[in-house]
Amino acid sequence: MMRILLKFVVAAVLMGPGLAVAQAPKKAAPAVQAEFDGFIAKFQAALKANDSAAVAGMTRLPFMGDKTYSNAAQFGAKGYQEFFTPKDRACVQRKKAIYDRDGENNDTYHVLCSGTIFTFTRTPAGFFFTDVGVND
Repeated sequence: MMRILLKFVVAAVLMGPGLAVAQAPKKAAPAVQAEFDGFIAKFQAALKANDSAAVAGMTRLPFMGDKTYSNAAQFGAKGYQEFFTPKDRACVQRKKAIYDRDGENNDTYHVLCSGTIFTFTRTPAGFFFTDVGVND
């Protein structure tokens, strides 16, 4: 019994540092971070000004593949009000974005606001607002 317990303790100790490294926050390359900082400053300024057209211009369309938001006019008229309530606009303006890489190895940033996640993805044309979803 003591031998099994010892093996378990040794395995836990050996796995512990690996788990800590695997859970460490990812960091963007300095150039990617600088590019995102410029983008998010413009995005936040558009939210502060309640400028739906400017936000639509920084959104990858059709938004989330939905034909309802296939162009800037549609997104500005419909999607902006749906996805950016006054509370969410204020949140995205003040919260720090979290860096990650998506399943296709793209640089992404997420802003968590209550139960909502706002995602910004780096594309060959630069960063865009690409997704909004439930924070589960």
